[in-house]
Amino acid sequence: MKAITRVIWILSLISLFNDVASEMLIPIMPLYLKSIGFSVFIIGLLEGFAEAFAGLTKGYFGKISDNIGKRAPFVRWGYGLSAVAKPMIVFIINPFWVLIGRSIDKLGKGLRTGARDAILSDESAHSDRGKVFGFHRSMDTVGAAIGPSIALIFLFYHPGHYSTLFLFSIFPGIVAVALTFFIKDSNKKHEQKPATPIRLFPKFDYWKRSTKAYKSLVIALLFFTLFNSSDAFLILKMKESGTSDLALIGIYIFYNIVYALTSFPVGIIADKIGLKKIFIIGLVIFAFVYFGMSKNGNNYIYLILLFFYGLFYSCNEGISKAWISKISDKKDTATAIGMFSGLQSIATLIASSLAGFIWVEFGSFYTFAITGAAAILVAIYILADKTLSDSIKTA
Repeated sequence: MKAITRVIWILSLISLFNDVASEMLIPIMPLYLKSIGFSVFIIGLLEGFAEAFAGLTKGYFGKISDNIGKRAPFVRWGYGLSAVAKPMIVFIINPFWVLIGRSIDKLGKGLRTGARDAILSDESAHSDRGKVFGFHRSMDTVGAAIGPSIALIFLFYHPGHYSTLFLFSIFPGIVAVALTFFIKDSNKKHEQKPATPIRLFPKFDYWKRSTKAYKSLVIALLFFTLFNSSDAFLILKMKESGTSDLALIGIYIFYNIVYALTSFPVGIIADKIGLKKIFIIGLVIFAFVYFGMSKNGNNYIYLILLFFYGLFYSCNEGISKAWISKISDKKDTATAIGMFSGLQSIATLIASSLAGFIWVEFGSFYTFAITGAAAILVAIYILADKTLSDSIKTA
């Protein structure tokens, strides 16, 4: 494939090995934290803060990378921080130390994402962008399948040895970091741009001049995000119902496979029938999954629910930002998406903290039932709002 250059291959392999390290830990992270005495509320708070931190720092470091015209250092340090941070949390059993470890991991993600995507864009012709980013995503997905599979095999022979698995994750992380040294910035002179302020938190002045459709959509998406807590709660619920570690990780691998296989065809369907319809379908599927998770189930029930959860992600991941780009003026697209992403990061922190609080105070049933009901309300709101079509350019 001529479109897939040497640099794109290297970046894709870096993402593959990094995802091997990350995804072998994602399904066991809440199990490990629970095993060392962390409450569900603290787990939700930690996961929410980590995700919010990653979301806020992506735009911040992406802007710095643009301003100085450098990409490779951000990629190298980003993957390096994540590789070091993953095994950190097993050395000291303390909420503050775990928070530091998770934050450093997410800081690495924030550091590298914008610069890495910029390299992928620069390395591809305009007509090949979809192919290049699709190839990178597919390699990323391969890592997402290999990682949990390693965890599954390891825990089969060493049940409950979560700490060892965290330490083992450093090896694929080191491979990813080593590969970053093959990425070099071009010698092309960087075009000087007028200095613009760089903010960690979103600037809200765009809201005043944004379209009515943008305001309506962002309000709906943020309301949904306020209840869409970390996937760690799904794992904790399955564990609460008596699902073994091996079965849980197997179901998680199945979910990843469903998500990977359905994302592309769902995107094709969305182009044909409209983003609004696909997004509403996704919300209904999400509600079905969360209502189903509100009660204790067995492995077969969870397999079915996680199948539909994979479909939900195919209908939701990327669709919201694509929709925002369609209902915003072209000159404001980056600003519109950037403001939404910043607000979404803050809402994500609130969501996981709120979910953990409800779980501890009232039980897991209410955590999932309330979230499912919120998704239905958002679906009704979007369906009823006539300003929300797939493409609106007027205020």
